[in-house]
Amino acid sequence: MRKLDPKTETELSELIANASEPFRVQGGGTRMQDNPGSGTVLSTRNLTGIELYEPGALTMVAKAGTPLAEVEAALAAEGQRLAFEPMDHRGLLGIAGTPTIGSVFAANVSGPRRIQTGAARDFLLGVRFVDGRGRMISNGGRVMKNVTGYDLVKLMSGSFGTLGVITEVAFKTLPTPQTTGVLLLEGLDDAAAIRAHCAAMASPFEVTGAAQLQKGLDGAPVTMIRIEGTENSVAYRADELRKVLKSFGDWTLETDPDRTRKGWKYIRDVEPFHNREGTVWRISVKPTDAPGVVAALYGVEAVYDWSGGLIWLLAPKGLAPGSVRGGIAQCGGHATRIRGHGDEPMFQPLSPTVAALQEGLRSKFDPRGLFNPGLMGQAA
Repeated sequence: MRKLDPKTETELSELIANASEPFRVQGGGTRMQDNPGSGTVLSTRNLTGIELYEPGALTMVAKAGTPLAEVEAALAAEGQRLAFEPMDHRGLLGIAGTPTIGSVFAANVSGPRRIQTGAARDFLLGVRFVDGRGRMISNGGRVMKNVTGYDLVKLMSGSFGTLGVITEVAFKTLPTPQTTGVLLLEGLDDAAAIRAHCAAMASPFEVTGAAQLQKGLDGAPVTMIRIEGTENSVAYRADELRKVLKSFGDWTLETDPDRTRKGWKYIRDVEPFHNREGTVWRISVKPTDAPGVVAALYGVEAVYDWSGGLIWLLAPKGLAPGSVRGGIAQCGGHATRIRGHGDEPMFQPLSPTVAALQEGLRSKFDPRGLFNPGLMGQAA
């Protein structure tokens, strides 16, 4: 497969301006894309380096191809982190490669802490990208008070490289908390677990993670609720949450740093579905609708995140096409096929109105249809 790896933004601009065929835009090649064999790969992996880091201002600027691990290591050295907790798709997809900071924002990759801190796009301050005409565009700023071009910055995050090739991102960081505590309870069914999550989220005790495993490591259901902060704050809030949730059972508190980190990585990266056959779906619904959606599908296994607002679903090969999306149609959810081939498009089909709006945006940013054609935007 032909692959282009420009080393500078100018070289990238010239490649696009002179292009006569479409591209598969990617960073380190670790995020999901349909039809992986089609198109010339246009990679940003050689556009690397942290350009600016101001720990006191909680901001960083990095080129798009900078490895995510390099960014996280620089932040950790200053006691900071990417608060939106981006997942690593490699184990779930069964692929290699190096995740990049540009791909995190291009795909709006957000993990369990999204319910408390927001999504990746909420931390994006500014962006540089090359559009379908080869123009180099800068939008937004490098500090939190600068909101110039706010809407365009958000538009690029989650566009999966269909509007332009991101070359640089500026984003907010946050301090790493001193202590993490996880309340754990075995044996709750899905519906009871989601009710417990909702009760915890409605409390004033700042929950930063709420997940449910249908099958824990010992085969029993496990309900997880995370709180973070200073040691004393975590201890106090854990005790208060136990009181709020006492009707569900006797909760235990885990505070060992290694165990809590591994436990939430297990949720974040959907490790229960690694190295297993079947189609993996990422479903967004109202939390209270989640147990019913899963119960209506035969033979599936679910991992619930975001208090039930996010369902990771492992579906058997024999599940009828349309069953997953048909099952969420009545509750207004949407589903993305993350792994596995099928008759349905990867992304949720759009309403005619939204599809027309998206096509209008593409015609402005990528008038020749160069970037990831067919990846997004199918009308229902």
